[in-house]
Amino acid sequence: MTHKLWAEGLGTALLLIGVVGSGIMGQTLAGGNIAIALLANAIATGCMLYVIITVLGPISGAHFNPAVTLAFWFRGEITTKPALAYVAVQIAGGILGVWATHAMFDLPILQTSETLHRTGPAQWWSEGVATFGLLFVIFGGLRSRPDAVPTLVALYITGAYWFTSSTSFANPAVTIARGFSDTFAGIYPGHVPAFIGAQLLTVVLAHAILRRLFADKG
Repeated sequence: MTHKLWAEGLGTALLLIGVVGSGIMGQTLAGGNIAIALLANAIATGCMLYVIITVLGPISGAHFNPAVTLAFWFRGEITTKPALAYVAVQIAGGILGVWATHAMFDLPILQTSETLHRTGPAQWWSEGVATFGLLFVIFGGLRSRPDAVPTLVALYITGAYWFTSSTSFANPAVTIARGFSDTFAGIYPGHVPAFIGAQLLTVVLAHAILRRLFADKG
């Protein structure tokens, strides 16, 4: 279990380094072109996802996301105590990843997002769509092509940065951690609870739908 928790914490930290670091670099180099900055952010995040899922998946299952852990809990594939431990290290790892990124770019380590407001029904619905799509890709991939799951998730999130209005957080640990960064990838802390609520509600709905869609025929 210790190895699994280290893998989940490290993987989530690396995910946030990819998200926040590429956001800072993209915004710095894009000369005010938000589309270019978002493209850089999406590609780097997708690349990081492919790497950490491939490398750490055999150790912990590569959740890196409390919503994914909750979905596996609903399926009975992880028990309550390990699931809670996963969520704790995912959140801690995400915040540490944000702080490590600030240090790389010589920014104040401790900060909160004051400028990036992400709220409203469209954004909440977007998070629902993004989270459902992520779970669809994971569980559909595990049923049909388990070896392709790292690629599928990486491609999905890269695309979802562009086809969702919220830029596809789809992850409560990522949402919390991004509230601690007043950079391109940040989110105002007051808007974090609604994002998480939309993500977790979607897990419940997705479980009801996907367990039937991907049920074994017999």
